[in-house]
Amino acid sequence: MQDLKPHEIVTELDRYIIGQDKAKRSVAIALRNRWRRRQVPVELQDEIAPKNIILIGPTGVGKTEIARRLSLMTDSPFYKVEASKFTEVGYVGRDVESMVRDLVELTVNAVRQSEQAAVQDKARSIAEERMLDLLLPKSGAAEPVRRDGVAEVGLEVVSSGEEQPSTREKLRRMLHEGKLDNRYVDLDVPDRSLPMVEIFSNVGMEELGINFKDMLGSLMPKNVKRRKIKVPEAMQTLIQEEAQNLVDMEKVVRTAVEKVEQSGIIFLDEIDKIVGKSQGHGPDVSREGVQRDLLPIVEGSTVNTKYGPVRTDHILFIASGAFHAIKPSDLIPELQGRFPIRVELNALGREEFVRILREPRNALVIQYIAMLRTEGVELTFTDDAIERIATVAQEVNERTENIGARRLHTLMECLLEEVLFDAPREDLTRVLVDAGYVDAKLEPIKKDEDLSRYIL
Repeated sequence: MQDLKPHEIVTELDRYIIGQDKAKRSVAIALRNRWRRRQVPVELQDEIAPKNIILIGPTGVGKTEIARRLSLMTDSPFYKVEASKFTEVGYVGRDVESMVRDLVELTVNAVRQSEQAAVQDKARSIAEERMLDLLLPKSGAAEPVRRDGVAEVGLEVVSSGEEQPSTREKLRRMLHEGKLDNRYVDLDVPDRSLPMVEIFSNVGMEELGINFKDMLGSLMPKNVKRRKIKVPEAMQTLIQEEAQNLVDMEKVVRTAVEKVEQSGIIFLDEIDKIVGKSQGHGPDVSREGVQRDLLPIVEGSTVNTKYGPVRTDHILFIASGAFHAIKPSDLIPELQGRFPIRVELNALGREEFVRILREPRNALVIQYIAMLRTEGVELTFTDDAIERIATVAQEVNERTENIGARRLHTLMECLLEEVLFDAPREDLTRVLVDAGYVDAKLEPIKKDEDLSRYIL
C-alpha cells in the first residue's frame, strides 16, 4: 500500500471498474493520505483527521465494487458492513460498535496468519521431528499399524543404539520422497467442540462484558481425541500446531490494534437506509438513533474489544448510498459534518455497458466463456452482439427500474440459459452469439413490458 501512488491506485481500479473517475480519484487520495499522515512529525499526526467520504449514486454503478477492490489491493485493515444491520441501542439488533470489533478481529486473524507464514519453515522442521517420533517410537518397538481391523506389517525398528540414527534418517528420506504418504499414524488432536450455551438477550453477544466462548474455553478441560490419519494430513496438522506455538500472540494483538487505529478503513454501505423520510412517525423510529450512535464512532471514540480498548479517531469511513428517495442533507447535521467529501457517481449508459462487457479482467463475457469451456463448449461473442446486449440493457433500465450494470447479469443469464442447460452435449461444441442470436432470445421478452418487469 505504501508504494501505491494515487494514479497507480486509479489505474488498478480501472482494471475492474468502468468510469466513475471522480470517485476513484477521491478514494485514491484518501488512501494515500493515510500513508502521508504516518510520515509527518509525531506531534502533528494526531491533528490530521481522516477526510471521510460519501459515495452517492444509483444502484449498480460501482460503489460496492470500489470497496471490494480496495479491500483486495490495500494492506490496511478493511471491513465492509451494511448500515442497515444496525439498530439503535435498546432495539433488537447489532450495535454500531460491533463493526469496530469485527475489524479488530479480522485484523488479528490476518496478522496471526502472516506471522505463522513467517515461521513456516521452522514449524515444518519441528513438525518433521515429531512425525519421525511417531513413526519411530523411542521405546524401540513399533506397533503394527491397523487398517480396517487388519494388522499391517509396521516399519522395522532397529533397537541397537548405533543403528537407530541411520534408521531415523532413512525414515526422513522416505518422508521427503512421499513413500510414507499411504501410512497411517495415531495423532492426538484437540476437540474444539464447546458445550452450547444459549443466552436470551435483546443485545448481541458482543454487548456482554464477558466473552463466554473464551471463558468456557479456559475453564473447561481441553479435550483431546486420538485419530488415525494419513501421514500428509498429520504433517499439516503438526505444522499448524507448531506455527501457532511459535507465534507471540501478545505481539500479534499489539500490531493488529495499532494497524486498526492508524490505518483502518470501514466501508459503510447502504447508509441511506438509516435515514427516514419523515421524523418520529411509523416503525422507523430507530433510524435517527442509529445515526446518533454512529456519530461518536465516526468522530472518534474508544471502543472496548476482547483485545483491549481501540480508538477510532483515525479510522477512515467511506459511506455509500443510492439516495434516490432522500438526500444526503437528510442525515443529521453532525453526521454530515463528519463526511466532508461527497462524490456523485454517474448513471451507466450504453457506452459504459459495452466497455463493462469487454474491458475488465473479470468481464461477464470472459466469465461465461471460461465456464462453458470447462464443458468443452467454445463460446464466441461478436462485436455487434455485445453492442446489442448493451442497447437492450439500457432500454430495459429506462423502461423499468434502473439497476445499472446488474441488468447485464440478468440479460446474460436469459441469453445463455439454453446453452448453460444443454451443456455438455456431444453435438454442442461451438456457440456463436451474434446480434441475431441476441434478438431472437431477448426481443420477445423485451417487447412484453409486463413480462420484462419480472424476468429482465
